[in-house]
Amino acid sequence: MELFSHLAMGFGVAFTPLNLLYAFIGCLLGTLIGVLPGIGPVATISMLLPATYALPPVAALIMLAGIYYGAAYGGSTTAILVNLPGESSSVVTVIEGYQMARNGRAGPALAAAGLGSFFAGTVATLILAAFAPPLTELAFKFGPSEYFSLMVLGLIGAVVLASGSLLKAVAMIILGLLMGLVGTDVNSGVARFSFDVPELTDGLGIVALAMGIFGYGEIIANLALPEGDREVYTSKVHGLWPTLQDFKDMVPAVLRGTTVGSALGILPGGGAMLSSFASYAIEKKMRMRPGEVPFGKGNIRGVAGPESANNAGSQTSFIPLLTLGIPPNAVMALMVGAMTIHNIQPGPQVMTSNPELFWGLIASMWLGNAMLIILNLPLIGIWIKLLTVPYHYLYPAIVLFCAIGVYTTNNNTWDIWMVGAFGFIGYVFQKLGAEPAPLLLGFILGPMMEENLRRALLLSRGDWSVFVTRPLSMWLLITAVVMLAIVLLPSIRAKREEAFVEE
Repeated sequence: MELFSHLAMGFGVAFTPLNLLYAFIGCLLGTLIGVLPGIGPVATISMLLPATYALPPVAALIMLAGIYYGAAYGGSTTAILVNLPGESSSVVTVIEGYQMARNGRAGPALAAAGLGSFFAGTVATLILAAFAPPLTELAFKFGPSEYFSLMVLGLIGAVVLASGSLLKAVAMIILGLLMGLVGTDVNSGVARFSFDVPELTDGLGIVALAMGIFGYGEIIANLALPEGDREVYTSKVHGLWPTLQDFKDMVPAVLRGTTVGSALGILPGGGAMLSSFASYAIEKKMRMRPGEVPFGKGNIRGVAGPESANNAGSQTSFIPLLTLGIPPNAVMALMVGAMTIHNIQPGPQVMTSNPELFWGLIASMWLGNAMLIILNLPLIGIWIKLLTVPYHYLYPAIVLFCAIGVYTTNNNTWDIWMVGAFGFIGYVFQKLGAEPAPLLLGFILGPMMEENLRRALLLSRGDWSVFVTRPLSMWLLITAVVMLAIVLLPSIRAKREEAFVEE
C-alpha cells in the first residue's frame, strides 16, 4: 500500500541520529516551556527561529514541531499543580486538575494528562498520515460566514461550559469580546478603546490576561485568607497513579477528546485551544456514574478529555499547513516562516516535491509522542515535590516566573503591570463567583469573529442573509440556537444550577 511505503520512507528520515537528536531537543524544550508559566510555544519558536538557519530543513521543522506539541504536554503540569495554565490550551485543565491537586490527587491528574495526550497524539498523527488530503476538503467548504457561525456556536458552548449562573457566564463572554476589541482596527487603522495609551494600540496580550486572571488572581485570593486557611499540600499527596476506576472513567473521555481534537484541529482558529474547551463541554454533558466526583470538584474526565483534545488538535493543525499552505494558528504561521527560510513553499506541492520533509515530519511526531511520555511520566514524582515547597517560597517564585515569562514575550514592562491589574480583576471575579474561562474564550474568538463578520458582509455586499442562505453556516447557527434554547429551559436550567451548586 502506498501509505505504508511513504511511512517507511518517513521513519527512515526520522530515525537518523541528527533528526532524533532535534526531535528530543524540541520535545524537552516544549515540556519545559509548557511548565514555565507565561512562556508559550509562540514566543519560544519566535526566539528560536533564527537558530534554525544553520539546520537542515527537516531537522529544523522536526525541532519546532516538537516544541509545539511538547508545550501542550508541559502546560498541563502547572495548570494541575498551582492553578497556572503554562500554555493557553491548558486553561481548561485548571478547572478540574487543580481541584484534584487540592484533594491530594495531583499524581493521577498528571498521569491522566500524560497518557491521554500520548494516545491522542498517536491517533492524530495516524489521521494526519492517512486522511490529510480528504480532510482538507472540509476546510475548503468554510468561508467567512461559516467561520463566524462556528465561533458563535463556540461561544454558546462556553455558556454551557461555565459553572454558576447563566447571566454571569453571558456577561463574562461579552466582557471577553469587548476586551478583544481593544487595539488597532485592521481595516481603518484607527486605535479603539486604547484611551491614548500607546501600549494598548496593539491590544491586550493573551499571556498577560491568562496569567493575571488565573495565576495572580489565585495567589491574591490565597493571600487574602488567614495563614492557617491557605492552601497547603504538604501532607495531602497520596498515590501517584490513577486507580482502576480512574482508568475506567478516563478511557471514554480520552476517546471523545481525541475525536473532538482531531476534527477541530483542522479548522483555522480551532486547534488546541478550542478543542480543549469543546471536549470539556462534552464531558460535562455526559451522564455521570453513581458516586463520581462532581465537575468543578476534581473530576478526572475533565482532565483526560481536554488534554487528549488539545494534543490531538495540536497535531491535526498541521494538516491545513502541509496540504494547503494555510496556517490555522500563530504557531503554524511561524512554521510557514521556517519553511520559507529554507526555500520550501508550503502547500500541496510539499508532498510531491519534498516527500522526505512531509513524511519525515509525520514520522517524527510518533517518535516525539513516545519521547514525551518517557520524559513526562517518570517526572510526575518530581513535579509532585513542588507541592511540598512551603507557601512563602512557592508563590513568590511563581510570581517571579510569571513576570519573567510575560516580560520576555514583548520585552516590555507594561505587560508586567497588566498581569498585576488582571490579577486583581481575577480576584474580584473569584469574590463575585464568576467563572473566568468564558471570558478567555470570548477574548480569543472576538477578533476572529469580527474579521470573519466583516469579510462575509464585504463579499455579500452588506447582505446579512448570507449567514442563513449558506447551508453549512445556517446549520451551525441553528445548532447554536437549539443549544441556547435547551440550556434556557426551566427544567434543564434547574438541573444545571443543581449540578454546579457549591458543597
